[in-house]
Amino acid sequence: MSPKKAAKTAVTHTTHNPGIDFNQDWVNEVIINQSGVERRAATLKNRRSLKKEWQAAWLLKAISCIDLTSLSGDDTPGRIKRLCAKAAQPVRRDIIDDLGAETLKLTTGAVCVYHVMVETAVEALQGTGIPVAAVSTGFPACMAPLETRLKEIELSIAAGAEEIDIVISRRNVLNEDWPALFEEIKAYRKSCGKTHMKTIISTGELATLNNVGKASMVCMMAGADFIKTSTGMESSNANLQVSLVMIRAIRRYNELTGFRVGFKPAGGISSAKDAIQYLVMIKEELGDTWLNPEMFRFGASSLLGDIERQLEHHLTGCYSASHRHAMV
Repeated sequence: MSPKKAAKTAVTHTTHNPGIDFNQDWVNEVIINQSGVERRAATLKNRRSLKKEWQAAWLLKAISCIDLTSLSGDDTPGRIKRLCAKAAQPVRRDIIDDLGAETLKLTTGAVCVYHVMVETAVEALQGTGIPVAAVSTGFPACMAPLETRLKEIELSIAAGAEEIDIVISRRNVLNEDWPALFEEIKAYRKSCGKTHMKTIISTGELATLNNVGKASMVCMMAGADFIKTSTGMESSNANLQVSLVMIRAIRRYNELTGFRVGFKPAGGISSAKDAIQYLVMIKEELGDTWLNPEMFRFGASSLLGDIERQLEHHLTGCYSASHRHAMV
């Protein structure tokens, strides 16, 4: 596969998970073999990496699946506008031209911001086709009153957000109160309406892989269009083990219902090598149907810079300084 053939799929959200009634039996059947998960994840880490034009093609695919993110307390409208400009042209034009990839019209999958920056991002991205994703529901801790969380969703949609990244109450998982988690996500789903809803389960705060698997299943039953690993602010964020558990929950839910749910690893994914490992896992575990920005995203800020450096290395044989690939 050459870089020219690393086609970008437009983010149209043609798939939607309507959810089903709560089913305790489906939750009970989730039993994770931790040693098996660790062995499978290790096979991904220990493989020889892709080389030359194959690597370049996979990296271009990875760019199209990035939710380019800024969730800092010092975010300003100027920073968000620069982030949006990078999302619209994620790789320097000379690199794209030398790769012969100009026909891809490559952009990132989305731009992800706090609610207060949604209008700024929507305006900056006008005409690009890139959706704005807003983190919501008391992100990152989910400790605000439910009424406040639901209102935040509605306000972000009114401001122009096409995707909402909600976060669950971890206490429902730690107490194994699966009906309460289900009802919480259903309430979020109702407030989102037809807007694309990505559900952050905060894997680093769920204690066990069993909890990760069960929470994933409950969130999908309640209508999550995507399940997402982390806020990026936990002590432990995305890794291959928790991602494998979530991906296999997605596969099982698809087998049981026929509905496809997307996956978004977030937090700690900063290298091109990491990105390829995740893409390979998606291809092998879920298949090519999931290998596009409609069904798979990276939540990342620094990942794009390393991918751009690797693409330049592919062309020149030299690594450039990081400041040549700044995000903002």
